[in-house]
Amino acid sequence: MNRRRRKKLTARLVGAATFGDTAAVRGLLRAGADPDTPGAGGTTPLYAASVHGAADIVRLLLGAGAAPDTESGHGLEGTPLCGAACWGHTDAVRALLEGGADPDLREDHGTGHTPLEWATRGGHTGTAALLRAAGRGRAVQA
Repeated sequence: MNRRRRKKLTARLVGAATFGDTAAVRGLLRAGADPDTPGAGGTTPLYAASVHGAADIVRLLLGAGAAPDTESGHGLEGTPLCGAACWGHTDAVRALLEGGADPDLREDHGTGHTPLEWATRGGHTGTAALLRAAGRGRAVQA
């Protein structure tokens, strides 16, 4: 596949993940879109789906080989699990954990917040409980 086609597929995949278009994500993955390649702004498809709570798309991307702990957005976004936890998207958090995401991983290359810290700060008690059960529970309770 040539570079131009890869770029178009990537842009479409990030867009479809952002807007929760499950059928488009399926089609783009079948067409050869790489589930791990970030778009022009650095956003990965998995982060886009996670931050918008699209658990079905999270599962599709993980099933297609997306790495669950890859940071997104050139330092402006973070990990998919932190993004989902920040907004209290419990189903997306569950899908990421089932897909191997590390519940204790700090974003910003180990210097930022954990998913549990994001969920707690946002008042998302159900999401925080899920993360607490999945992790080592060492995160600071904010």
